[in-house]
Amino acid sequence: MQCPAPPRFVSYLRVSTARQGLSGLGLDAQREACRAYLATVPGAVCVREFVEQESGSRNDRPQLAAAIAEADAYGATLLIAKLDRLSRNAHFLIGLKEAGVEFVACDNPQANRLTIGILALVAEQEREAISEWTKAALAIARERLAAKGQR
Repeated sequence: MQCPAPPRFVSYLRVSTARQGLSGLGLDAQREACRAYLATVPGAVCVREFVEQESGSRNDRPQLAAAIAEADAYGATLLIAKLDRLSRNAHFLIGLKEAGVEFVACDNPQANRLTIGILALVAEQEREAISEWTKAALAIARERLAAKGQR
């Protein structure tokens, strides 16, 4: 009788900006979340880690594609610290599930198809809100610079 293979995972860590990448804090927190989750799964092995510095609104991320391919090659599950690290695009996240890409979000490991769909829509709304806040803050900064220039 053969023993079953230990559960295998490929972790994917993502930060959005170069500044976040340089500080390492966001990556360290994601890495710790993955480590803590793996400690709860008997015999779990992380076969590889992929790190990317890219906006979650982009779906054409080379390291994510490589992580998915590696997970497929190893018969592993893609492991992410939080769903929004994978994407903030509901269509993309639901598409991954539809395509059979197995993934686990450490902050909600019991999430099923329904939960993923709801959380994906929430993440997408957050992305849109962040974009609006950023645009508003930049407009205020431009106004302040313009006002200083007229003095």
